[in-house]
Amino acid sequence: MTKLKVGVAGAGVFGNYHAQKAAASARTEFMGVYDIDQARAESVASTFGAPGMSDYKAFLDMCDAIVVAVPATFHEPLAREAIEAHCHVLVEKPLTLSGKTARSLADEAAARGRILQVGHQERFVARAMGVLSIDEAPLLIESVRAGPPAPDNRAGDVSVIWDLMIHDLDLAAMMLGTEFNGVTASGKRVHSRHLDEASAQFTYASGGVARLRASRAAEVRERTMRVVYPSGEIAINFLTRKVENSTPYEIRVDIAAELPDPLGAADEGFYAACLGLARSPVPAHGAVAAVAMAEAAEASALAKVDV
Repeated sequence: MTKLKVGVAGAGVFGNYHAQKAAASARTEFMGVYDIDQARAESVASTFGAPGMSDYKAFLDMCDAIVVAVPATFHEPLAREAIEAHCHVLVEKPLTLSGKTARSLADEAAARGRILQVGHQERFVARAMGVLSIDEAPLLIESVRAGPPAPDNRAGDVSVIWDLMIHDLDLAAMMLGTEFNGVTASGKRVHSRHLDEASAQFTYASGGVARLRASRAAEVRERTMRVVYPSGEIAINFLTRKVENSTPYEIRVDIAAELPDPLGAADEGFYAACLGLARSPVPAHGAVAAVAMAEAAEASALAKVDV
């Protein structure tokens, strides 16, 4: 089998994770790490016997596919340049920071016949649990995703909506549909110049509602989801692994055997798609809705916050 030449753009925590996956996969040849900081790139890449580079064009010339794991504000330009260089791209969430650029980037990749995948690994977890297998339309989705500030202000270049809520926005779009007809949101700054806490409510023509809350300024971690259907309710505490289920559908909480490594599953799915062995598990066009929702929520929240 011809191996896929894969490089990783970004020498941070997630860049390191993706480099581990690319270096270990039987489907890939790990080409190295790009970062604007040459020393950082070399530090990560050398662990896997690969070069670190600070010349992005030269880096792209070496690769068939790249993983973009840089701060969110740089996702769109780096992914677009890679696609224009005829590379397949796996970009960490969010795809971009506006619905317009997300659609444009997805269209560009499709026009060039390139795979553009988005790092929404939570879909793999929800699917393995059975949450995404339910055909019945939800009446209500409530999600909470909260925790203390990240070390070194990681992801501090964007608000908590793009940093944490984006996961639940994507799941809401998967379950309620991509077209919402109303949004109200609020938030506040706590330790950064962006919103560190936010709440948002989306309404849909079907009558469904999504209520989402995210915080990166909480004292303790909290990760819950409650979904109300005409047939009953499902309440999941992802930290205690407790599930309350009054619906007729099976929800599995212990998915370790089926999905021991969501990030690895996402990356392997990307490699397979690039090699023409399977369809991308998270294609870019399917991730545009979450970007549009995040953009709308941020605009609504910021309208209520003093500059």
